[in-house]
Amino acid sequence: MRAARLIRMALLVQSSPGLTADALAHELGVSRRTVIRDAQALQEAGVPVRAERGRAGGYRLAPGHRTRLTTLHPTEAETLYLSGLPTALRDLGLSDAADAARLKLSATLLPSLRAAAESSVRRFHLDAPAWFREPSAPELLPELARAVWSDRAVGITYARPGRDTSVTRLLQPYGLVLKAGVWYVVGRVPDGPDGAWRTYRVDRVTALSPAGDEPFVRDPGFDLAAYWRANAEAFARTLLQTTATLRLTGRGLGRLPAVADPAGVAEALASASGPDVEGRVTVELPVESEEVAFAQLSELGADVEVLAPEGLRARFRAHARALAALYGVAPGQR
Repeated sequence: MRAARLIRMALLVQSSPGLTADALAHELGVSRRTVIRDAQALQEAGVPVRAERGRAGGYRLAPGHRTRLTTLHPTEAETLYLSGLPTALRDLGLSDAADAARLKLSATLLPSLRAAAESSVRRFHLDAPAWFREPSAPELLPELARAVWSDRAVGITYARPGRDTSVTRLLQPYGLVLKAGVWYVVGRVPDGPDGAWRTYRVDRVTALSPAGDEPFVRDPGFDLAAYWRANAEAFARTLLQTTATLRLTGRGLGRLPAVADPAGVAEALASASGPDVEGRVTVELPVESEEVAFAQLSELGADVEVLAPEGLRARFRAHARALAALYGVAPGQR
């Protein structure tokens, strides 16, 4: 509705003076021409919005003017109480601050709005981690979160997946992402190629120390949500460091998406051969490491045969012998 858009535009101009017509058009999801018309409509309604030209120009309110359009709608009050994940706030060390903020917000709301906000808490609970995983906050997460808040560069030691080695990096941490119960830090490695952006799992950061006395200069054009959307799939693929050649029954092929990484499964299905004389198909599955692949593929039981790499195949042979010995199965006995 246009009325809601006009209110939002007035609040944007008040909170971020100097926004250009193009910037407002992007925020409001309209054309530049519509922004100009809406600015005229606000002026006619008594809101002194004015456009200033030049390098430091943009839309601003007259000096000293503040809108009186900040009254919350009941639906807006409800959504405020759904805007954060309790477990995420706890992991970041912010649960006490969040409780205090909600208490202060409740005290300022009208009784009808307070009831609406409290109603949402009774009706919705957000639980981010996946099933069958005991969530645990990485030990260094709160310290890393403080570096993100204060724009402070840090030195990190990072344990590489599937390897016995670690690497050290100077990192400018731009943001934290909680994905399916796992925390990631996104930042820039200033001494990397072209100041490369990197994503690291926080639970693999084994050491962290301050680097420098001054805050780093944040790139104003960086959008954490947009970066994550654009790079999440590519990042997931970078975790898959090796490939396993598998021979699967039809049932095993059907269950593969339930046990392996989606990015790897998509490539495996694309590489699948036609069924052999026993009805099995051969695929090339990208996996994170032999250890991870063994844990994942063990769930398929006899519906999967590992053909390569030999190290992974040897793990399954040893596992099969151990099971046979445990259950007293003689060679050739079924």
